[in-house]
Amino acid sequence: MDWGKLFSKKRIMFLLVFFALVLIGKNINFSAVVGANSQFFTLFQLFGPIAGGFLGPLFGGISVLLAQAGDYLIIGKEWTWINLIRLLPMLFAVWYFGSKKRYVTALVPALCMILFVIHPIGQEAWLYSLYWLIPILGAVLPQKIPGRLWFRSFGATFTAHAIGSVVWLYTVPMEASAWLGLIPVVAFERFVFGMGIACSYVVFNTVMLYLIEKFDWKISTKILFLDRRYSLFYFLNPKPTPD
Repeated sequence: MDWGKLFSKKRIMFLLVFFALVLIGKNINFSAVVGANSQFFTLFQLFGPIAGGFLGPLFGGISVLLAQAGDYLIIGKEWTWINLIRLLPMLFAVWYFGSKKRYVTALVPALCMILFVIHPIGQEAWLYSLYWLIPILGAVLPQKIPGRLWFRSFGATFTAHAIGSVVWLYTVPMEASAWLGLIPVVAFERFVFGMGIACSYVVFNTVMLYLIEKFDWKISTKILFLDRRYSLFYFLNPKPTPD
């Protein structure tokens, strides 16, 4: 394996850019996590998964993992097994958003549904797990359906939600009534997160395509995956674009 080509200077540059963005986003609180003292959803949830869309699921995941680990070091968070497991939701969201293996991505939320309903508390709050039909649906629907970006975005955030919820169910005592009471809260939070993911993807596409054209940057499509269909310039002046 040629590590020089795999970790080229340009790829490392974009990894570092996302590293910095994730680090900043994780330190801007968005909303409190219900049932957890001093824990917050952050701006990170509104754009984190798009790393998989631009860098691919592997390198997008690496950039997000490094940023989350860096954040732990900066704030001095304890390195426990539970905290390490809590890194998983966003990593799988990155993978979902960037992966082309759509039927494989559907397995994760499906497995989470099973793990949720076999738990004694989850059995009583099974309705809560129906949210995870969204990423399953987003994975199995045809690629060329209208609004594909929305399915990717909401699928990614609900994949993160599925994993985070299962980890929470098995590690933090909470009554079934509390889970059921979270259903409307989840609807609002994930709607905002899904919208944020889709919008940030369009913004990043627009900015990067503009800079590449403006400064005549030579960037391999194997390093940075951009989609002109999701550029604001394309919306204003649509042109035929190959799939």
